[in-house]
Parts: sequence; C-alpha cells; structure tokens
Amino acid sequence: MPRRFHDAEELFPPATFLKRALAITYDGLISIAVLLVVTWVYTMIGGWITGWDRFEQMAEAGQLSGDPGLTFVLFLLLYVFFAYFWTRLGQTLGMQVWRIRIENLDGVSVSWTQALLRYVTAAAVFFLALLAGHYLGAATLFLTIPAMIALFFPINGLSLTDRMSNSVVVQVPKDAKKALKK
Repeated sequence: MPRRFHDAEELFPPATFLKRALAITYDGLISIAVLLVVTWVYTMIGGWITGWDRFEQMAEAGQLSGDPGLTFVLFLLLYVFFAYFWTRLGQTLGMQVWRIRIENLDGVSVSWTQALLRYVTAAAVFFLALLAGHYLGAATLFLTIPAMIALFFPINGLSLTDRMSNSVVVQVPKDAKKALKK
C-alpha cells in the first residue's frame, strides 16, 4: 500500500544536484559493501555445490570470471535493495542523511514499477558508459562523464530518472520527520 508523505497540495522544493550527488556517493559505498557480502556468499555456495577442489580448478582455469549467474544475482539484489527503500520510506540511507526523498507529485511513495523504471534507466546509462569506456578507451570519458551527470542533473527540478519514472526527488524539511510521527 502506498505511503502518503504529505498532503497533495503541499509542494516541497526539488533536490539540488549536489545533494543528489552526495546521496548517490553515500549509497554507492553502501552498495559496494552489500555487493561484496553477496558475492562472498555466492562464491561460498558455488564452492559447496561443485566441491571445493573442482571449484578451485575452475577458478584457476578462469572459468568463473564473467559468471552471468552472479551478475544477475547482483543486478537483482541492487534493484530489490533500492526499490525496498524507495517504496517504503522514499529514501535510501544516503538520501536520509542528505534529507531528500523520492515521491510522486501528490506526495505518495513510488510503486515497485516506478522504482524499476528509475533503476533500469540509471543502470542502462551506466552500462553504456562502461561499455563505451571498455571498447573505445579513456577518450570516451569526455562523453560518458557528462552522460552520467546528465542522468541525475535536475533540469526544471526533474532528472532523467525522475522523468522516466514519473516521480520527483524533493528536499525534505527538517520538521517533516516530526509530522510523520504524529
């Protein structure tokens, strides 16, 4: 069930690019830690299922690099991680620190579908930037860095991910937390 953060008539100002970038950096560090733990668990399960001797041989032969199963698990896990916070609280941990929130224009939390649209939009641009960097070399940084900035840079208060998911990232006032508890 969607959560109402504030009345539909009440409008909060859009989040600034700096706050978005700081929240992304904070959440990126948390994501790296989560990915490391999940990769470790995946490796332990893979070693247990195939047998440790066979698993070690596969690793030494390079058969485990580029595992599509691990890639899928990590991609899905990150979506669930972000979507859970976005749909329940409207904020990831980094967003809570910088007092910004994702919500619909009427002050209601985003749906899982909207969270998926946000996640896939960001992942597609990030993947294309990595792909271009891999195949075209470091010179593509002149194209990919502006593309990554444009992904989250708010134009008229809305970034590309906001437009694709029909949601908005707003600055949360300091007293909004107290109002939610009442």
